[in-house]
Amino acid sequence: MKILRNKTFTAIIKITLSLGALVFVFTKIDIGEVFRIFGHSNALLMLLALILFVLSKYVSAIRLNLFFSSISLHIDKVYNLKLYLLGMYYNLFLPGGIGGDGYKIWLLNKHHDIKVKNIFWAVLLDRLTGMMALFCLAVALSLFISPDFVFPYKAYVWTLIPASLLGFYFLLKKFFPDFTGNYIQTSLQAFAVQIFQLLCAFAILRAIGGREDSVEYLFLFLISSIVATLPITIGGVGSREISFLYGSQILGLDQNLSIALSLAFYIITAFTSFWGIVYSFQSRVFDRKITS
Repeated sequence: MKILRNKTFTAIIKITLSLGALVFVFTKIDIGEVFRIFGHSNALLMLLALILFVLSKYVSAIRLNLFFSSISLHIDKVYNLKLYLLGMYYNLFLPGGIGGDGYKIWLLNKHHDIKVKNIFWAVLLDRLTGMMALFCLAVALSLFISPDFVFPYKAYVWTLIPASLLGFYFLLKKFFPDFTGNYIQTSLQAFAVQIFQLLCAFAILRAIGGREDSVEYLFLFLISSIVATLPITIGGVGSREISFLYGSQILGLDQNLSIALSLAFYIITAFTSFWGIVYSFQSRVFDRKITS
């Protein structure tokens, strides 16, 4: 009962923070203008953005399966894709429950002779690899941001990229040696995931009429993606918009266009994740041991 109360309390806090952040953001922008932007958006480019997002998640699922293989957890590729989609659904629509990652850890431990802590580290390190790729891409784009006063040490910022890659490798080598064998492949996949999502954001930006300062908007998108990974709101909604709101002020971008980009990306995320509901009604699909 205590655990259930804690989860309920956590869900209430996340919902409150998400709604509070959205209300705050909407008081700072012209909502009518945001709707006008959506009303004049290019449907074909939005469809392209959706396809690019789905591709990013497909590669992400493959990457996670590679992390599983590092701990001798070999599961069927189709099974893994279904489980990944179900996890997306749980993460976004059931914030107070066990969550998508927690469900995967519980289920895989139930049907495979793998320790919970090993599965936990595989899932966590998968997430951290994605964060590393996000950070490196953000650093790379920061080199092309026009207002130099924001980045007074721009000439040296690029050194953070090799430092991050090497630092993460030595972290794995020292504390998680089982995962070093696939380091290059999982890192390349992590960059592929984030590049697909960056292209998704670019397609959205063009769909809603963004023609100038594309690099600045995409840089802000990466920063907001990093903030959105923090488990303080529902699926990052609210925290991403706050990041866009203040980031657009600092970089001198159109706030309405920035929030429209953020909301469109969330809608695409929610639409894709929602299809995991199909497997939530088909628990028998996962209620067995499946190996590749």
